[in-house]
Amino acid sequence: MAYSELIKNFEKIRSYMRDFYVYGFKSRDDYTQKSARSYDDERRRIESWLGDCMGFRQTSGGKNVFISIDSRLQRSNPLYRAWKSCSFTDGDITLHFFIFDILYSPEVRCSMAEIHEGIEKRQQLFLQARVFDESTIRKKLKEYEAQGIVKKEKVGHTVLYSRCESCDFDFPDALMFFSEIAPCGVIGSFLLDKLPTMQTPFAFKHHYITHTLDSDILCSLFDAIDRRCSVTLEVLNRRKTPFTITTLPLKIFISVQNGRQYLMSYSEYNGRIFSTRLDNILSVKPGDVCENFEEHRQKLEDMQQNLWGVSTGRGGKVHIEFTVRCVKGEEYIFDRMMREKRCGNVVRLDENTCRFSADVYDAGELVPWIRTFICRITQLKCTNEEIVQRFKEDLQQMYRLYGIKEEALV
Repeated sequence: MAYSELIKNFEKIRSYMRDFYVYGFKSRDDYTQKSARSYDDERRRIESWLGDCMGFRQTSGGKNVFISIDSRLQRSNPLYRAWKSCSFTDGDITLHFFIFDILYSPEVRCSMAEIHEGIEKRQQLFLQARVFDESTIRKKLKEYEAQGIVKKEKVGHTVLYSRCESCDFDFPDALMFFSEIAPCGVIGSFLLDKLPTMQTPFAFKHHYITHTLDSDILCSLFDAIDRRCSVTLEVLNRRKTPFTITTLPLKIFISVQNGRQYLMSYSEYNGRIFSTRLDNILSVKPGDVCENFEEHRQKLEDMQQNLWGVSTGRGGKVHIEFTVRCVKGEEYIFDRMMREKRCGNVVRLDENTCRFSADVYDAGELVPWIRTFICRITQLKCTNEEIVQRFKEDLQQMYRLYGIKEEALV
């Protein structure tokens, strides 16, 4: 029988799945936060969700487990199963059915007193009745209102509650595509659960699924952006030590190369726009509405014309250019540069030479891409001399590594 214990604190699950199954490739002995029994409990829980999508490797350090997925066979994101394991108390379940038995139709509108009275009458049908005070019922209705399940309206001095209209989700293909591609795609997966099971028509060559673990963080940030309010973030630094920052979220950037998600936000502390990886954010607490939101948002949009990735640098824009040799029969080199140039420009100098140039805020982000043209680069220039020097040092280190006589760049 599958291990089916439900969970309340998803942050613990997120941390465990990320550290052990996605990025860490750790063994049982590497789990030092709690006892070995805690490790076994978490392992059994996660294996109940991902049992058919896991692999392991036996190393000298022990058995390492990891997520192993063949996109030809696995068409839907298996990590969504973790989000569908949220637990409910007996009181949550009882109150849920009582409320929606009273609000059985969108046309039925009841006051708090009427709902409270209706719940008390229904409790009398049970031998072991639970007692719900008005404060508990009000909190549950507020929760449902935030989720769009219940709506309230004020008539005179009385607040009336009613069930929201049901939606028809008869567009399965769109939901299937949304659930696998879009940010917060887990919402689409929940909606698909309401439809009959059917085979998806989509398959993905590059299927980035690890962002699923950050869906609640992403949803909170989208809500803050929509309301144009600041947030207080609990973030992990490079040493995995948590700290808090207050910032104004502006946009979410998602890499098409690896699926990694970044928050672009504005800091009142130093007046800079900077990026934060979503998988380093532990929690989001909304703050006050910012009156200058559109001004900061426009500043980011203006900067996007000179962003290679997500780094905004510290000292303004930097000019970088390099020249590449592509002889007859190697037109694909020029075509590739045109395809991958992003915010840069590519021009042909002659039939055997082309040049890339760009003005960016952080030229260091281009270095990994420029390295892919090694052995074709005839000249590299940058107004930040450290970039050119680092590139040359990397080449010299590579020469030493392979025992090749060091050569100088032109």
